[in-house]
Amino acid sequence: MNPEAYKKRDIILDSIADGVFTIDKNWHITTYNKAAEKITGIAREKAIGQVCRDVLRANVCETDCALRHTMDTGIPVINKPVHIIDSEGSRKAITISTALLKDDKGRVIGGVETFRDMTVVEELQKQVQNKYTCEDIISRNHIIQGLFNILPQVAESDCTVLIDGRTGTGKELFARAIHNLSRRKEKSFIAVNCSALPDTLLESELFGYKAGAFTDAKKDKLGRFALAEGGSLFLDEIGDVSAAVQVKLLRVLQEKTYEPVGAVSSEKADVRIIAASNQDLVELVEQGKFRSDLYYRINVVKLSLPPLKERSEDIPLLVDHFIHRFNRIYNKNICCLSDEAMGAMLSYDFPGNIREL
Repeated sequence: MNPEAYKKRDIILDSIADGVFTIDKNWHITTYNKAAEKITGIAREKAIGQVCRDVLRANVCETDCALRHTMDTGIPVINKPVHIIDSEGSRKAITISTALLKDDKGRVIGGVETFRDMTVVEELQKQVQNKYTCEDIISRNHIIQGLFNILPQVAESDCTVLIDGRTGTGKELFARAIHNLSRRKEKSFIAVNCSALPDTLLESELFGYKAGAFTDAKKDKLGRFALAEGGSLFLDEIGDVSAAVQVKLLRVLQEKTYEPVGAVSSEKADVRIIAASNQDLVELVEQGKFRSDLYYRINVVKLSLPPLKERSEDIPLLVDHFIHRFNRIYNKNICCLSDEAMGAMLSYDFPGNIREL
């Protein structure tokens, strides 16, 4: 390549906002644009001729080099998130893409890597997380934000909490948040789905049983109240509990004691009750299907969660959260949804709420 061609090449590379460098087959840097200088803090004159790993100092250089993968397989890497160490020793988030570099006869003569500074994006994501999260709950909706504001005070007290909301709105997440913010956080959080167990099994699951209480009860078994001792017990779908179990739950709330199945004496219960229902408990009380005295015992503090269709402003935030979560689980590098896909998300009413999303 003549000097004029080199000059034109450098002008083109310097006009690109992303960092770009090329290497020969011996891993020495052959070109290095201005954006690369700015992102790494290393001047072109110092970078040219150096082995690329000595310049970028990325966390994947030694073990999972994207450029080596491309050089070995011919397969390009697109937007792989990594961290580099710049000239001042600071850790910096970037995404890298790689491709083979070939001559005019199609022979491989090296590789090319482009990289984008994601520091600002990462910082904005942290700010968003700090502003719109409480424990594992994410929302910018004004109703949920209002609940965020009172959760610490609710958690600080030991009162019973009723969480009201449709299936999939995150009732258990709020229950866990209350537990994690409370003085009981070092003890167990035990969750029970009351609608998933038949009446006879639910009683023994909650209160435990003594050996010989029924056929096959060969030894004592601790119930969920015993397992949650000192901690919190989350009773999901409490509206499905039978009248007989309602009476026993009322006794625990009133007297702080319970009797395991087949026991002749009571056990003490130092457990905070957090209940939840996707049914209208007031309506169940009016129909005679739920005890009014139990309802008033569990309805000391009530948190009502709106369905996802009433907090559509949260959909982009939640989508981003789930993409990042599943990227980590499945080792993917998906960055976002297309505008068309996000439009489809926003126009759908999600009857299954966040669980369906």
